[in-house]
Amino acid sequence: MSVMDAEERFKLITRNTAEVVVPSELREALETGVKLKGYIGIEPSGFFHIGWLIWSFKVDDMVKAGVDWRILEATWHAMINDKLGGDMDKIRKAARLIRKVLWAIGVDVGKIKFVDAEDMASDKDYWETVIRVAKANSLARIKRALTIMGRKAEEADIDSSKLIYPSMQVSDIFYMDLDIALGGMDQRKAHMLARDTAPKLGYKKPISIHTPLLTGLQGLGRMNPAEITDEEHAIEFKMSKSKPESSIFIHDKPEDIRRKLKKAYCPPRQEKFNPVLEINKYILFTREGFQLIVERPEKYGGTVVYDSYERLLDDYMNGRLHPADLKKATAEALIELLNPIRERLLSDKEAMALLEEMSNVKITR
Repeated sequence: MSVMDAEERFKLITRNTAEVVVPSELREALETGVKLKGYIGIEPSGFFHIGWLIWSFKVDDMVKAGVDWRILEATWHAMINDKLGGDMDKIRKAARLIRKVLWAIGVDVGKIKFVDAEDMASDKDYWETVIRVAKANSLARIKRALTIMGRKAEEADIDSSKLIYPSMQVSDIFYMDLDIALGGMDQRKAHMLARDTAPKLGYKKPISIHTPLLTGLQGLGRMNPAEITDEEHAIEFKMSKSKPESSIFIHDKPEDIRRKLKKAYCPPRQEKFNPVLEINKYILFTREGFQLIVERPEKYGGTVVYDSYERLLDDYMNGRLHPADLKKATAEALIELLNPIRERLLSDKEAMALLEEMSNVKITR
């Protein structure tokens, strides 16, 4: 494999992203030839749903672009955020499952450094950084960042440990001396907090790369998309493992995927917050050479093959593609993508045991 130049690495790192803060900083950093260090922090909180494929594919891009990559297993963060009932044993097992799923997806986990938040928490220098970050910011600013946890600012009035979380996330970046911070758009406020705090404390500003959020299969329900005017509101509708019927999990059987997508929110001629279109845009069509095959009787237009999301969207928005046909084709394409991942995952004894323990049921192929 030939060595990529700075521009090729820039394109690989930034493709299929929602935002880069800021592109010029990334390009300049790549042109220096210095080995860049980056990370994503993941709360181990249960099963791996397809929304997480978006950041997984981006981690794969980072590794291929030669970034020295870390995945922070944010165990303490998950405990503060009440994930898995705050049970650290379950949280640790969920972290192990994430590693297994990344391996099953095909990410080169051998080139990734997995960092346990518990190891950082054992170092007094880490907590000194947390305190310094907290002292450099007002209470109001910290509370505004609580949406990174999927929380509202007023929730800190009930559980004050929530206020520690934003300072911890910023400190994670400073403590590991990172150049790049990756996360979904729901992590934007933490990354902006880090960029604003960095010069106050003598740290470098992290280049922030944000991936799109996948809307849950329930969509907006009866809510009008025009009513969603702020980031916090939009985050409420992202795919969440806490709503199993509104999520598609990596290990779901084909029949479950078909059933869930058949019931999915998919209003005709509407792109915004349409999870079926988003699965195509953010997951399926990001794979090289992908084509969506929509099989229909001749009286409904016959079979059509889409080789780009733009062409698919044009037909959908102009009423030439019915939601039911889109759902069916998307389900089959997603099954084709997930089947080898699922088979690899279920062929691993430890992964199988973790899945069964977390679901309390026997997993079958």
